[in-house]
Amino acid sequence: MMAAFRKTGSASAAPEGVLVATDISSYLDFILKLFFAFGLAFEIPVAVVLLCWAGVTTPEDLKQKRPYIVVGAFVIGMLLTPPDIISQTMLAIPMLILFEGGLIAARFYSKGNEDDENEDGDEQKESESQ
Repeated sequence: MMAAFRKTGSASAAPEGVLVATDISSYLDFILKLFFAFGLAFEIPVAVVLLCWAGVTTPEDLKQKRPYIVVGAFVIGMLLTPPDIISQTMLAIPMLILFEGGLIAARFYSKGNEDDENEDGDEQKESESQ
């Protein structure tokens, strides 16, 4: 091993006759794609809370659509990661966990909660005035 290092002047992981030529532009494209994929994945709780807060959907509706969201997470993982199951799973599982966290947070910030609070407040005002 040491003799090979002295002979060529460098250690190489490639076998003899194979030139290691990393293309920096394809490497940077790959890294940026992964950064954007994982960055978007970590915005899921914010998106869930904002959708529920705006009244577009409710946490109960999202719970009912959970099987479709699981499939969607794995499809997004398939499209945004290299073609192997480990990378796909490493993106899909955090997306699902963050979705569940967003559902928990959305229960506190959904439009339905504000309507219930307003109705309770109106009922109390009416009972006090009588």
